[in-house]
Amino acid sequence: MKTRVVLEVAPKRAFASALDWPGWSRGAKTVDEALDALAAYAPRYAWVAKRAKVAFTPPDTVSDLDVVERLTGGSGTEFGVPGAWTKGESDQVKPAERERLIGLLEATWAALDAAAAKAVGIELTKGPRGGGRELEKIADHVRDAEAAYLGQLGARPPAPSDEDPKQPMAVLRAAFVAALEDAIAGRPFANPRNTKKPWSVRYTIRRSAWHVLDHAWEIEDRSSRA
Repeated sequence: MKTRVVLEVAPKRAFASALDWPGWSRGAKTVDEALDALAAYAPRYAWVAKRAKVAFTPPDTVSDLDVVERLTGGSGTEFGVPGAWTKGESDQVKPAERERLIGLLEATWAALDAAAAKAVGIELTKGPRGGGRELEKIADHVRDAEAAYLGQLGARPPAPSDEDPKQPMAVLRAAFVAALEDAIAGRPFANPRNTKKPWSVRYTIRRSAWHVLDHAWEIEDRSSRA
């Protein structure tokens, strides 16, 4: 069975994302390069599926990827973010899908935690121009992004305490899951935010999972080369 893929294409960059596998998304300069990268990262994504206890068969070649939709990308795409969602991602998540989708998202969190734990004490390699965040800065960046994504869904992140101005990741993740479950069940958020154009549940999960995995794999790559 082929893997359903959505392409998001801008003049200078493209993203290929597996619609049924949140987090499995790769960007590149061209469509062909993005599809090649997506297929190449399938074995790495297999760890996420295994962690979530979801059966996953990596595609053998790019020909096993089925492009079912092509979206017009914008400035976000050019910047390096899969910022558009499909018509199908506006559909309500069925209760039977809840466990699978949230389980895969939580597995991407586990991948980030595992990569970070292994990289403790290792100086991450820098880019050709000396760029690249340190481990703590990556964690802060991901935490800030998760809080922002929660707001885009339509809920407020829990407020940090005076003792710990950095919101603990575990607390933020619990709030994220609770908000997703409220949205799926059609319940009002416990702490709503006045978001003018809230993201859909499906896109919120895909976007968050992509961002988390992108940095998990970055840590793995930069620590293995150190």
